[in-house]
Order: sequence, then C-alpha cells, then structure tokens
Amino acid sequence: MATTSLSTSIPAALDATAFEAVEPFFSELLRRPVRSGAEFDQWLLDRSELDAACSEAQANLYITMTCGTDDANAQKAYADYVEHVVPKLKPLSFELDRRLVELSKSFASPRHSILVRDTSADVELYRPENVPIETELAKLSQSYDQVIGGMTVQFEGQERTLPQMAVFQERTDRDLRERAFRTVTERRLQDRDTIEGLFDRMVTLRHTVATNAGFDGFAAYAFKAKHRFDYTPKHCFDFHESCERLIVPMIRRQEERRKRSLGVDTLRPWDLAVDVKGRAPLKPFQGGADLMQRTVSTFRRLDPRLADMLSTMGTGSEARGARDGAGLDLDSRKGKAPGGYQYMRDRSRKPFIFMNAANTSRDVTTMLHEAGHAFHSMLTVDEPLLAYRHAPMEFCEVASMSMELLTLPHVNGEQGFYRTQDEYDRAKRQQIERSVFLLPWIATIDAFQHWIYANPTHSREQRKNFWLTLDSRFGSSCSWDGLEDARAYLWHRQPHLFSVPFYYIEYGIAQLGALQLWLLSLEKGERAAVDHYLHALSLGGSRTLPDLFKACGLRFDFGADTIRRLVDQAEKELDRLPE
Repeated sequence: MATTSLSTSIPAALDATAFEAVEPFFSELLRRPVRSGAEFDQWLLDRSELDAACSEAQANLYITMTCGTDDANAQKAYADYVEHVVPKLKPLSFELDRRLVELSKSFASPRHSILVRDTSADVELYRPENVPIETELAKLSQSYDQVIGGMTVQFEGQERTLPQMAVFQERTDRDLRERAFRTVTERRLQDRDTIEGLFDRMVTLRHTVATNAGFDGFAAYAFKAKHRFDYTPKHCFDFHESCERLIVPMIRRQEERRKRSLGVDTLRPWDLAVDVKGRAPLKPFQGGADLMQRTVSTFRRLDPRLADMLSTMGTGSEARGARDGAGLDLDSRKGKAPGGYQYMRDRSRKPFIFMNAANTSRDVTTMLHEAGHAFHSMLTVDEPLLAYRHAPMEFCEVASMSMELLTLPHVNGEQGFYRTQDEYDRAKRQQIERSVFLLPWIATIDAFQHWIYANPTHSREQRKNFWLTLDSRFGSSCSWDGLEDARAYLWHRQPHLFSVPFYYIEYGIAQLGALQLWLLSLEKGERAAVDHYLHALSLGGSRTLPDLFKACGLRFDFGADTIRRLVDQAEKELDRLPE
C-alpha cells in the first residue's frame, strides 16, 4: 500500500444508524476523482471507515437486541434498521464495490489482491432484486432468535432458561436427568411448527436469491458469497466420509465404555454428559465476574500478552449489552438469545463477547473460545482497511478453538477453574473429547445443508427422514426409544442453520487447525505455538486461507490423513487420563 495519511473524511461522531447521515458520504466517494495510487489508497481508507461506521451501527443494535429479546424497543430498533436502512445501503455499497474493481485496474498493488478478488466476487453476485429478499431473511432470523430466546421452563420450583437447564444433564440422579431432558424437549417441541415454518420460508427465499444471481442452487451461490476460493464441496464430502470412517467408531467405542461404567443396560440421551463415576457436576465458577477473573488468570499463565488484551474488555459483571461501550454480557437470563458470540465494533475497534453462562464447564470452553475471537479482533486494530481486519471464517475459528486447547495446562489451581487434580483431569478429558467428538456433528450439519439446498422443494417429512439418516450415520449410539420427535428435530437447536446458512464446515476445518496447533505446543512448546498464533492472527484477512494456516505453522488440509493423525494423538492423550 502506498504511503498515505491515516486521517479520514468520515466524522468520528457519525450516526450511521440514520441513512440520511451516511448517504452524503457514499455519494462523495462515488463522485471523488481518483488519479493516483496515493489517491486510491485514501479513497480505500475513507470507504473502509464509512463501512466500519455502518457495521458498528448494526453491531450495537444487534447486540442490544440479542441481549434483550423481550425488549420491544430493542427489537424494533434492530428491525427498523434491517428493514429500512440496510436495503438503502446495499445498492450504494454495490456501486462502491463496482468502482473499487474499476479503480483497481489502474491503481491496485499486490497488497490489494485479496481485497480485489473478494470484491469482484461480490460485484458479480449482486442483484438489486435480492436486497428485499435478504431483508426478509434477516427478519426471519430475528424471529427465530425471539422464539428460542423466549423458551423457559418451570423446573425444580424455578423458571429457568434452556441454557440454565444444561447443568441438570451432569447431575448424578438419573431420574432427575431424564426429567430435565424431557422437560426441555417438550418445551422445544411446543414451537416445532413455528420453527419449521420459519425454515421453510428461509429455504425458499435462499433458493430464489441463488437463482436470481444465475446459480442452479444455493450451495454454489453460498460458496462464492463466502469467498471459498480454496476448497470445494468435494472437499466437504471427503471430510464427512473421513469423520464417519475415523471418528464415529472412536465415539461409539467410548460410548460403549460409558455404558459399562454407568452400569446401565441401554445408554440414553440423558446419560451422555454425566460423570461415569457418579461425581457431582463440575462447577468451575460463580457468575460472569468470577468467570472473567478466572479466564484472565488462565491466559496470564499461558501468555501474559493474551491476558493483557482480554483484561481491557471489562469485569464480567456487565449486563447491559453494548450500551456505554460495554464489552461483555456473560450471564444467562430470561430474554437473552441463545448461544454465544464475539462481535467486533469496527469503528471504535472494540470487541464484544456475548454468552449465556450457567456455571458449567462448557461455559468455560465458550469463554475461552470467544476470547480467541476477541484476540483476533484486537490484533488487527492497526490495519487501515476494514476488509483486512476480518479474516476468512475458517481461520477465525482457528483463533478461537485453539484457545480451548492451548489453555488446558493452565485451567487448574486456585486462580483457575478446577481446584483439585480430580476436577482438572475430568475437565481436560472433557475438552479433548469435545474437540474431537464435535467433528461428526459438524459433518452432520454440513451434510444436512448440502442436501437441503440441493433439494429446495423437499417436504417437511423428507427433511425429517434425511436428518434421521444423518443422525444414524454420525450421531450417538444411544437409544431414542420413545423420543423419536426429539431426535427428529435436534437440528432446531443449531442457530447457524437459520441465521448464517452454510456457515458450519468452517468449524470443522478450523478444529483440525486448532488440534494441529495443540500438537505443535506439545512438540515445540507453548511459546512457539503462541508466537505462531499471534503472528498469523495479526495478518487478518490480508492473505489467502492456505497462507494464513502456513503462517500459524499448520497445514491447510482436512482429509483422512490429517484427521487420522490428530485423532490418534487425541486418543493417546485420553488413554493417559483417568476416567
């Protein structure tokens, strides 16, 4: 990039929630003369900051909405932005994209190659008739969040959110686990028809978006829209096959061992999370503030550079969404949308972590995971171009999943999460198992999406039957006798299917990268692994996906050979750990 001032014509106080406020800046960029490489760089910088302002406006509205799905004002503010502002911004953004591609022919340098490649794909895909369809899809996704976020149950004398119910699956009382499981399942099934209707509409609209852009189906459209230039659906299908052949048998062996250890004739869904020795569930923290404090302590022992970054985000006691610049909202409560995420506010360059902490070991994993995303965001804050402050999702998830594994030697002790050796061994085993056992679920969700969008006119019955086929292929060996509906609609709990279609194979690719980095730490030491990690993350999205993996000391490969090596190492580690 040519040397240029980092000053920008976009005001710091711009209210980007109002179209009238941002429209003049789009118009000026469309008209501005560009006659040299330096002027092109300044044009790119100003366009980047304008996009960042708009991105942050939507981010704050989204965060507030997901932190309060029962807040009518928050819901309306987000819906109004999606419905009335975004559709006006998209045509202007397209015009700027088209101008960027034209200007690049005269003024782009090698540094701009990734930006030009991705923007050219976006220009080729854009169709004005898709803008209102994408608006409707965003509103349908919001409706799904509201349905799921509003689910609570009465259990053991209290109203509880579904994330809060997860702790009962670790209780040693089998009857209690079963009652909790059935209570949650029955609540989910109450909204089955509503969720099915939302998804039916989404599939139809997504197919229309694809055909409008000249594609036969949504899969090909999604691959191009997600800038998947370094792998194809064939690679995904190979990943599915490798998971089925190499990982599912390992899981089935572990489940047979679990059945024997529990002393039960038949393994049931409520037997999969309980400790096989009858020990009480791990309770690694008490509330969001304690979670944050122990997370910072864990990272400080791994590498102080990581702890210093995380410490800037807050104390964990915050419960106000993004208001007043808050960076955290961790505790589960009624009215919060499900799941967890990290969202970078691009103009202020401050990350935000959202989750539903309920004092489980899975919450610890979620916090470490989202912290990895936050590190990625913070390590790119000095990059002038917004496009390069965001990496491909396949590598973004390496940033997060790696932290689940690299922290394993440091989650114990009084300042950590697990105070006794027994607790630590249990937590370590659980994390290694989760890291590997997640892969067949990823294959399930990805294979499901490929089938869904290859058969966009399928019936609900056909969809259910195909899901059951996949669950038989990749899922647990436990018995679902009497719970057939619960099994048939397990996929309703996966928000990616509703909100970000075809965004899930990234987790599989990234998990293989994270496991490779974990092996690197075992073979060459933690400092070497963290150094690779920090260097690769600092590159943002300025390199190709294979080059980002290489910068992190990893192979960009998710075939059988890579999976076999990683699974073998994980099984060796598990063999060293007591049950």
